[in-house]
Amino acid sequence: MKHIKIDTFVLAIIATVTFAYFFPQLQRQLPLDLIGSIGVSLIFFFYGLKLSPEKIKSGLKNWKLHALVQLSTFLLFPLVVLLFYPVAQTEEAQQLWLSFLFLGALPSTVSSSVVMVSMAKGNIPAAIFNASISGLIGIAVTPLWMGLFLQNETADFSLGSIYLKLITEIVIPIYLGFVLQRFWGTYTQRYSKQLVLFDRAVILLIIYKSFAESFEEGIFSAVSITDLIFILIAILVLFFGIYNLIGWISGRMGFSYEDRITAQFCGTKKSVVHGAVFAKILFPAAFPIGIVLLPLMLFHAIQIFIISIIASRLGREIQ
Repeated sequence: MKHIKIDTFVLAIIATVTFAYFFPQLQRQLPLDLIGSIGVSLIFFFYGLKLSPEKIKSGLKNWKLHALVQLSTFLLFPLVVLLFYPVAQTEEAQQLWLSFLFLGALPSTVSSSVVMVSMAKGNIPAAIFNASISGLIGIAVTPLWMGLFLQNETADFSLGSIYLKLITEIVIPIYLGFVLQRFWGTYTQRYSKQLVLFDRAVILLIIYKSFAESFEEGIFSAVSITDLIFILIAILVLFFGIYNLIGWISGRMGFSYEDRITAQFCGTKKSVVHGAVFAKILFPAAFPIGIVLLPLMLFHAIQIFIISIIASRLGREIQ
């Protein structure tokens, strides 16, 4: 049996959360907010440098596949979570439900989507296109979904100020990178590994700060083992439900094997990078960000593990 590699980013997240548990006080001694904001802007500047106008134009041809992936990411996921809104009666249950809605409203991730589709011999160009365009759509759509409910939960939520932050920290850097792509775009290919390490370092910094604050304030003391098991079960049901539904829709639409795999793999991914960044911008300071990120990070780890096994098996079968 082919060996399944453990995702190093998942291990790094676990190590970061563990470090935050034992050394939460460090987040008060360093200007992590400023460092995080600068780091986020640089992440999306480099993201803009990677966006090739030619690839975007050529990618638009397979519009049915792209439509299914993006509708699954930004409509199907949130609607499934929305079905359970009436169940969230207590304040703790509402916070947990909001964290699942946040998970459901996030865009797809780029790197793992492309890697897994490649392992399963899927449509790699379509995976690259969908993963890339998903991040851009998420800038507009994710705040809209969260705004429907955060305005009721927090008095200081302002969609206008949220979009202003998104524009200054994300949209403008992406635009600048996109404009400079023809001059500096080759550098992103040459130093792609270093850029991935930089992206992950910034995200781990945001995760550390979020969890360090939550540990210091004792937020996780309200999360029991029973709650954690419930979260894990809910994540598995959500993942397999969406995965199989996308597979069924792909079959009804007459997709090829390559396109079906791409739809299922890309349509079920959720980005920790965007999650950490958006949580920092969307949720007010008083909101327990650690609780918000908990389902996302568990989903990320579980989904990578499951998709890795599926991709490895499918890759062997069609060799």
